[in-house]
Amino acid sequence: MSVIGTGIDLVEIARFRETLARWEGRFKDRLFLPGEQAYCEATAAPWMHYAARFAVKEAVAKAFQTGIGSRLSWLDIEVVRDPETGAPSVRLSENGKALAASRGVTRVMVSISHTAHYAVAQAILAGDEHDSGREGRRL
Repeated sequence: MSVIGTGIDLVEIARFRETLARWEGRFKDRLFLPGEQAYCEATAAPWMHYAARFAVKEAVAKAFQTGIGSRLSWLDIEVVRDPETGAPSVRLSENGKALAASRGVTRVMVSISHTAHYAVAQAILAGDEHDSGREGRRL
């Protein structure tokens, strides 16, 4: 198994909170699946958890080197929690799974952290890299 891609994202929580307040449901529905919304809304500081999940989605898109767009949308990446440990992970949609398969990705690992001011997330794509039409640099 090898590392195929990495991504990281940092979000200012106050700015994200303002965006949530301004756009409310429309913004949430465009970026977050119902399960993500339910989790965030059940917390004392939903904006902090939304910001962290936004950072995860950005980090995953960066790891795939596609960004958010036609190949991978906000709703193709769902942030979920392990029921036993509470550790974050992602569940990809069928579209996301197809992209992962085309890149040889068999595992997406994420980590989230936040303070009162910032949320950060890192994503690592692992698997059996194969020729996907992209030339990679090797050291």
